[in-house]
Amino acid sequence: MHRAGYALFAVVVLAGIAGPVSAAPDGWVLGIEELYRLDRLPMFKDSVKVASVSSYDRSGGNDDGFSGKYSFVRKEADGLVLADLKGPGIVYRLWTPTPTDDVFGFYFDGEEAPRIEVKFREIFMGKQAPFVSPLVGFGAGGFYCYVPLPYQKSLKVLAKAQKIQFYQINYATYPDGAPVKSFDPKPSPEYLAHQEKACKLFGSSGLDISPLGSPAGAFPADHAVSAVLKPGASATLFETDRGGRIVGLRIGPMSQLGGKARDVLLKVTWNGTSGPAILCPVGDFFGSAWGRPAMTGLMLGTRNDEGYCYFPMPFEKSAKVELVSERRDGGAIGVTGHVVVAAVPRAADEGRFYALWRRENPTTKGEPFTFIDTPGRGHLVGCLIQAQGEQPGGTLFFEGDDQTWLDGELTIHGTGSEDFFNGGWYDVPGRWDQRRSFPLSGCLDYLKHLGRTGAYRFMLTDAYAYRKSLRQCIEHGGDKNSEQGDYAGLTLLYSENAPAGCGTVPEAGRRVVVDPKRITFAAGWNIPVKGFSFDGATLTKKGEKVGGHDVRFTSLQAAKEHDWFGPPFLCLTVDLPAAGRYAVSVEVVKGPAQAKVQLFGNEAPVGEPVDMYAASRVRSEVIPLGVMDLVEGNNDLMLKLVGKNSSSTGLGIDLVSIVCERKD
Repeated sequence: MHRAGYALFAVVVLAGIAGPVSAAPDGWVLGIEELYRLDRLPMFKDSVKVASVSSYDRSGGNDDGFSGKYSFVRKEADGLVLADLKGPGIVYRLWTPTPTDDVFGFYFDGEEAPRIEVKFREIFMGKQAPFVSPLVGFGAGGFYCYVPLPYQKSLKVLAKAQKIQFYQINYATYPDGAPVKSFDPKPSPEYLAHQEKACKLFGSSGLDISPLGSPAGAFPADHAVSAVLKPGASATLFETDRGGRIVGLRIGPMSQLGGKARDVLLKVTWNGTSGPAILCPVGDFFGSAWGRPAMTGLMLGTRNDEGYCYFPMPFEKSAKVELVSERRDGGAIGVTGHVVVAAVPRAADEGRFYALWRRENPTTKGEPFTFIDTPGRGHLVGCLIQAQGEQPGGTLFFEGDDQTWLDGELTIHGTGSEDFFNGGWYDVPGRWDQRRSFPLSGCLDYLKHLGRTGAYRFMLTDAYAYRKSLRQCIEHGGDKNSEQGDYAGLTLLYSENAPAGCGTVPEAGRRVVVDPKRITFAAGWNIPVKGFSFDGATLTKKGEKVGGHDVRFTSLQAAKEHDWFGPPFLCLTVDLPAAGRYAVSVEVVKGPAQAKVQLFGNEAPVGEPVDMYAASRVRSEVIPLGVMDLVEGNNDLMLKLVGKNSSSTGLGIDLVSIVCERKD
């Protein structure tokens, strides 16, 4: 955003969201006001415990809601009690991938009648108060709610149902006497004003929200960035020897600073310490996935080739923001952007902002991936993950649960990897199947053929506060961390002191994105079909038991040997991670009604025809078809049915998979 645009938006934001609010403790409204008061995000939390209730499998298995066995804390005559919490406290987050039309009752402070009674599904639709959009929403297979539900004495959540599946309820408990007032079904004008400001903020993903990170009465200054970054050198983007806080950071061009090599680092240092608070591949910090920009969230992301961050970063004495290039060659990069700074130094009750980048390649069998494991005091405000399995063609590693130990106690246990990031049902079309960004969470990508998926989640009201220690992990695989892979995680937090592992990254060669050379596309699932025969042919997806095993495939059956423009054909689109020369092969179900198949490129044959006939149905081995030069990204592979065996009774292909193996 240009300087004039930034100034105009700042005025709009300050008038429409920040407003004339006071930072005094007696004016602070726990709950609803926390949703938009980004200036208070660095402050240590007053809660005494942060925890969750969820449907995770208590036996250690993967039944985290499928059967409903663990989806309640007890049964009552009217239904299932999902949570029974003692106050004072606040429920900050509700999530499910399986909403129903069953009625939920929220019983406050031991009352016999619920103050809120609503269908489970309607909590997330945004049409019924107090559950208003965009504080509630859905996408990527998950349904989430960030409307705070405060309770002075207690809160019971009752589902009037025989069965509920997956759910998570995140909450914080406060000390006796804390200014927590139980939810009022008749909202005051003050509550509605706070709600309106929160809704405006949640609708601002990708926009400049830096004014909200400034304390009341401070007017942030915009420092333009202009620097040249040469290979093997550093460039200082901003430096000051006075206390303050960075409330906005925008730099670009990300198309040149990022990439698969992860060889340009963002380095941020507070107060002249020897170890940086942030040392991270710059693309990954702004939400890239395997070298490509992938995130447009509220607090972090990339837009118009510019990375942005709006987490407030207070410091006492000094600050320095740098880019460090570890590239050995290539041209210099002209870096531009803005650093927005408020002249309000870090207070004693605030943490400093830290970002830790960790990679495990491979992950350790039997042990979860660890985002962070540190002593100290602070609160976790974000996690990003790029996860890649050992074998392309599947993502079973994402069956693992998130686990959080706060002050040595396991207080949060999730129900599945995409669930932690407000999603659900990976590899299902229309759900967790592609890149999707929401204000506080999203899917960085889902690429089954590469065995890859990634995600992000920011925590504002639901930050994980700790006083002695923090350990944040996520499993890989649904049972005993049995699925190994390549995991790269970014952890964002406010901490009183530098957390363990801060300021270090692996050497450049160990950060590089590793693209699989052999890629399997499952034709029986959701590989895109570019087109098939124009006349006299049918295309279906089928499942069949062949040789005692279940096999899924895409089946093309042609009625005649010539279509309008030649032989019958099936054209599929394959997405490749890198350009190169590839050997293209297929797996099929051979049988008595199959054709001869030949690979074509630009209407020229590639390789010889292969006869798919067999006297009985049998799954084939991998059959080579030819070698082609293919590009990074989408490629259309044309399979033509160029005739048939004299014994064949039909003209078809039952395609199980396409395999592309890079040869250079």
